[in-house]
Amino acid sequence: MPTDMSTSRPAASAPTTAQLRRTHDDAPDTASRFARLVTLEEGPERDAVRDELVTAWLPMAHRIAGRFRDRGEAIEDLRQVAALGLVKAVDRFDPERGAFESYAVPTITGEIKRHFRDRMWALRVPRRVQELRNKVRIARRELSQNPGAAEPSVADIATHTGLTEDEVNAGLEALESFSTLSLDAETAAGDDGYSLADTLGDSDTSFDTVIDRESAKEGLRRLPERERAILYMRFFEDMTQSTIADQLGISQMHVSRLISRSCERVRQQALR
Repeated sequence: MPTDMSTSRPAASAPTTAQLRRTHDDAPDTASRFARLVTLEEGPERDAVRDELVTAWLPMAHRIAGRFRDRGEAIEDLRQVAALGLVKAVDRFDPERGAFESYAVPTITGEIKRHFRDRMWALRVPRRVQELRNKVRIARRELSQNPGAAEPSVADIATHTGLTEDEVNAGLEALESFSTLSLDAETAAGDDGYSLADTLGDSDTSFDTVIDRESAKEGLRRLPERERAILYMRFFEDMTQSTIADQLGISQMHVSRLISRSCERVRQQALR
């Protein structure tokens, strides 16, 4: 006997577009608040709606930050960077161009990647060198991905990337320079407890003296003989001005003026 299907359970309704779009629990439905945000002028009311949107989407920003947790940066710092990217996404989003999540995810991810690129180097490295490092790193990975492939040479990487061998070498050096070694680290020599700082030389102040003497030589040569003699007696024989005056038969005041004038001439000559 045929069964009457008219009384069977109705089929489940198809999911709506909004339900398909919201693939994560941390993707709230904020379309109405974004629509309201774009109609508001700058002021307390707009700031309040903006803060509500940032708070609503903050769990998503934290989830994205969590993808980068094992790259040497504290998770709290990464969350702060992600939150900054979220704020930028909220400020720049145009509701007429689609779902906010589609715009926010690449914006937040890009902000975190820029953080690693610009802030995670122990020493400040020029942007050009950072870009060389990335090109070399990717080339090495691509050239080594086949099973049994040998470590690519500098020439191989240069051919693969279109860089010069000097540029490849700069990128390879940058690969090894992402972090620095503490000067307090012990040397590998033994158990004497010496650190890297112990192997560094101190500044030799005698170099400054040599530079000063060489700079003054030409000016001293151009002084009259009597003035050179006065400077020699004062600064090399450590004679007082009164003793020099008695020896030359002139006044102490005249000796003082000659010393000041001679030193100024030598200084001006050295600064040329």
